Amino acid sequence: MSTIYLIPSFLSDHATHTIPLYVMEAIKNSQVIFAENERTARRFLKEMDKSIVIDDYEWHTIHKIENEQVNNFKKSIQQQKNISIISEAGCPGIADPGQDLIAIAQKLNCTIKPLVGPNAIVLGLMASGMNGQSFEFVGYLPIDNSERIKKIKELELSSLKNNSTKIFIETPYRNNQLIESLLTHCSNNTLLCIGFNITAENETIKTKTIGEWKSQKPQLDKAPAIFLIYAGNQPK
Repeated sequence: MSTIYLIPSFLSDHATHTIPLYVMEAIKNSQVIFAENERTARRFLKEMDKSIVIDDYEWHTIHKIENEQVNNFKKSIQQQKNISIISEAGCPGIADPGQDLIAIAQKLNCTIKPLVGPNAIVLGLMASGMNGQSFEFVGYLPIDNSERIKKIKELELSSLKNNSTKIFIETPYRNNQLIESLLTHCSNNTLLCIGFNITAENETIKTKTIGEWKSQKPQLDKAPAIFLIYAGNQPK
C-alpha cells in the first residue's frame, strides 16, 4: 500500500533551517510528487539537498483538483508508489488544494504521514498572545468592500461572544486595504495581531489594540502576512 507524505515547505525563501531533516528522507522514499507549483517545489528540493535528482520523480502539478490529477493520484496508489504532496508554502492540507488528494488517500486506506514544518497560521497564533484554546481560521475575507466590512464585523462579534481568536489571510497586494478596513470598523479595544515575513530575517509579529494601531498604522505593501483579531477577555 502507498504511503502519502505531506511535505512542508518554507514560508520564506532560503529558510532551510525551518525544515526538519527527516522531511528529505520522506522525499527520497517517494517515487511520485504532487506539487501545488512544480517550479517552486523543484527549487525547494534543490535548496534543501543539492544532490537530489529532481527528474527521477514522476511530477504532477496541483492547480485545482481536476479529473486528470485525481486519476493520476489513484493510479499511483494502485501501483503502490509512495507519494509526496508539497504545498506552495507551509503545510499541505492547510489552506491548500492538497486536502482533496488527502481525502482520496483516506478513502483508499493509504498510510498518511503529516510531517512537521512551518505554518503561518500556527506560528502567528503562538506569537499573538491571543486565545489558543478557542480559535478559527477563516481563510480569505471577501474582496468586495461592503462584504469584507460585513465579514469583519461578524468575526469581531463572534470573537467577543465566544471568547475566540479569528485568523485570516489576504493576497499581499491587498494587505493595506484590509488593514484600513480593520482599523475603521473594529472597536478600539479589539486586539489585532499582524504577522508578516514569518520565518524570514525581518519577521515581525506584533499585537496591539485597534486604537494603538491607528496611531502607528503599518504599511505592509506586498509582504506575505497573517492577521488575527481577538475581542474576548484580555489579560490585565
